Amino acid sequence: QVQLVESGGGLVQAGGSLRLSCAASGNIVSINTMAWYRQAPGKQRELVAVITSGGSTNYIDSVKGRFTISRDNDKNTVTAYLQMNSLKPEDTGVYYCNVWRLVAPYWGQGIQVTVSS
Repeated sequence: QVQLVESGGGLVQAGGSLRLSCAASGNIVSINTMAWYRQAPGKQRELVAVITSGGSTNYIDSVKGRFTISRDNDKNTVTAYLQMNSLKPEDTGVYYCNVWRLVAPYWGQGIQVTVSS
């Protein structure tokens, strides 16, 4: 089993920044991709950014140049970060951390990000 703990959300004005963290613990051996999804009210959940175990990244077009995903591995945890700059009201939503270990997905509980205009 993998446990995920998310942190870093909150309320910010447009143009501001937030940094989300997702700490994975437990059976972290063989964790491969880590990703952030978001779900705005009334909309489907969408993939925002993904990072592979080798460090390759990919982003949804609307956040390219503004968001950066990264990861940090140590002995007991693997942590994914999402640095969000130049935030816009349309970035508002619940952000979910997603981790794949072998062929099993794990999800965080979700964290609210609200960007006011």
